[in-house]
Formats: sequence, C-alpha cells, structure tokens
Amino acid sequence: MSKNIDLHMHSLYSDDGEFSPEEIIKIGKREGMEIMALTDHDSVKGVDEMIKYGKEAGIKVISGVEIDCVYKGINLHMLGYGIDYKRKEFLEIEEEIFEKEMAIAKTKIERLKGNTDLIVDEEKIFEIAGGNIITGEIIGEVVLGEKKNRNNSLLEEYFNNGAKSDMPFVHFYWDFFSQGKIAYVPIEFRSMTEIVNLIKESGGLAVLAHPGNNFKNYLEIVEDIIEEGIDGIEVFSTYHSQEQIEYFYNKAEKNNLLMTFGSDFHGKNKPHIRLKGYPVPEKYEGMKEKLVRDFIERLK
Repeated sequence: MSKNIDLHMHSLYSDDGEFSPEEIIKIGKREGMEIMALTDHDSVKGVDEMIKYGKEAGIKVISGVEIDCVYKGINLHMLGYGIDYKRKEFLEIEEEIFEKEMAIAKTKIERLKGNTDLIVDEEKIFEIAGGNIITGEIIGEVVLGEKKNRNNSLLEEYFNNGAKSDMPFVHFYWDFFSQGKIAYVPIEFRSMTEIVNLIKESGGLAVLAHPGNNFKNYLEIVEDIIEEGIDGIEVFSTYHSQEQIEYFYNKAEKNNLLMTFGSDFHGKNKPHIRLKGYPVPEKYEGMKEKLVRDFIERLK
C-alpha cells in the first residue's frame, strides 16, 4: 500500500494556484508521489488533464475539488473526492462564485485603502489578475512589492524574515481580507449542507478541509459539522498544530470518519509548502498505511 500520498493541491485553475496539472504531475513524479488528488478552488476544469498526465507518469489521480461554503455564519472549505466531476452543478458553482467575486473586486480594494494608509496600485492589481478573480493574494503581491510600503508598521512582519515572510501573500489575504478583517467583503456562498449533499450525490466523499485553519479557537463546531454527514476530516494539514492534529484525530476516530493528508500546495503563494505529501507526525506514522487503505477502499 502506498504511503506517498497527497490529497490537497491546487493548479492554475484555482484563483491562487500557479502550475498547470501537467507541471504538478511532473513535480509529483520527481518527489515520488504515488497517489495525488487535484482539489482546485471551486473548479474541476483541471481534473481531466491531471488524470491524463497522471496515467502517463504512473501516478494514481483522484478526482477532487475544494468548494467554498458556509455553516452557521462561518466560511469554510469542503473537499470532494472521487466525484463525478462532469456534473453540471460543479461548473455552475464555479461560474456563480466567479461572478460574485468579480462584482466585489473594487470594493475590496476600496476597503483596504479606506482602512489603512497603504499605497495600493489598483491598475497594477487588475493587470496582474488578467480578467480573473482579484484575490487577496494578488492585492498583497502588489502592495508588498511597493517600496514605499516597506516601512509601514502594518507590514513589519512581512519582511526581513519576519513571522509572515514565509508566505507573505497568503498572510496578507488572511490579515486583511478573510472573514472579519478590515477589508473583508462578504459573499453569499452556498450552504455546507448543500455542498456535502452534492458531493455525495455525485458519488464522492465529503471531507472537511483544514478545520483548524478555519475555526481557530472554535474547534468544537466540528461536532455539529459531523452531524451533517461528512465522510472525513483533513486531520493532517500543513496548517495544523500538534494539538489540533490530536484533537481532530480523536474526533475522526470516535465518529468512524476518514482521516486525510494534505499539503495544500499552491506554488508561489505558499512557497514553503512543497508537493511532497504531508509529513505525518511520528506518533501517527505507523497508522498511515491503514488510513490510506481505508480512504482508497471508501472510494470504490
């Protein structure tokens, strides 16, 4: 049974991804990956390519997606594995979220400018986006690239090996544009329950993505989410602390849920994250093979 597995990665079909599916497979082959799942944000457009190049490279590719949704007022991400990715509903969701994101693009920039003294080059932001979604990461790339912003106290941790210099663009998004932050503009995502049902109806497994990253100090909400009928939890994530891993491991084990592994590889937006599978802590290493086997069995 394979141990070189990564079930969470993004291609250029995600609004914040860098590489094509072909390039991702090449990286995976170089790193000795045996099982990979492409989980683009709200998009399944890269799945066919990923499967094609995966076959050529001798890598098992699992169809996947990561969908934005909302539960009890909290924005979160639901992973779908083994889905019938050709169903029209997945394309409809992508188009719907794209339209909503484009509608608020200027508002996001205006809120950042109105709530900070940062220099924000709006024209350059739209130029880099090239007609695609204006992400917090793109705005961050432009703002952090402006030399006059380097001495702004708001950005102190982003430079000179500061705490946020490991992946500055993503931290910028989290700090200024994520839910509850000063430049956040709400979008009405579909309910988590609807997304879970769609994934299941399409023959897939619904797995809660990196819950520690979304719920922070409100981890206990996972109890309610489990009641909604999810199939698994992304226990092993590059975002989870040892304590969070243990917390979600115990919740999954208690409720007989699948436990998945994910690097959440993106490319330049998360440069410290490599496409090499999530390194399971030593405490759980002996269980990894069984967890992978259980996952593969459930996909059949």
